[in-house]
Amino acid sequence: MLKVQEIRELIKLVDQSSIDEFVYENEGSKIKMKKTGSVTVSTVQPVVQAAPAAVQPAPVQAAAPQAPVVQEVKQEAPKAEQAADTENLHKITSPMVGTFYASPSPDADPYVSAGSKVSKDSIVCIVEAMKLFNEIEAEVNGEIVEVLAKNGQLVEYGQPLFLVKPE
Repeated sequence: MLKVQEIRELIKLVDQSSIDEFVYENEGSKIKMKKTGSVTVSTVQPVVQAAPAAVQPAPVQAAAPQAPVVQEVKQEAPKAEQAADTENLHKITSPMVGTFYASPSPDADPYVSAGSKVSKDSIVCIVEAMKLFNEIEAEVNGEIVEVLAKNGQLVEYGQPLFLVKPE
């Protein structure tokens, strides 16, 4: 059976992640967590039409109020540039949901930073999940171009952590 502190950690991880439902079964015990709502961020702007001073505005029907217009702002150009830049780069991704740590301890230097040379078996970070610290290896020989995660950040399964220029 899980301890109360372990259950609290699970709740916190599920709450901070993008998953909507989590089920854990062990030795006849079952824990099921489900999120009730999701948050969508968008810009809402009411539609306002200004009438010229010489023209009388048309009467507005009270039965059909005008709904606000939802506009999502997308920045396509920077994404296209980033896609072209990252096409030839290898992404080191998180193999699990957990907390990203760039160094073996809080007072130690990070394993790698931008410009660091790595080999396939080089440890680049730690992902902590349920009090287990998992060392993540580079998987490729090359040079770290960019560190995509911040120290202490919650990371998702498959989330890119590093960009590596293969040799």
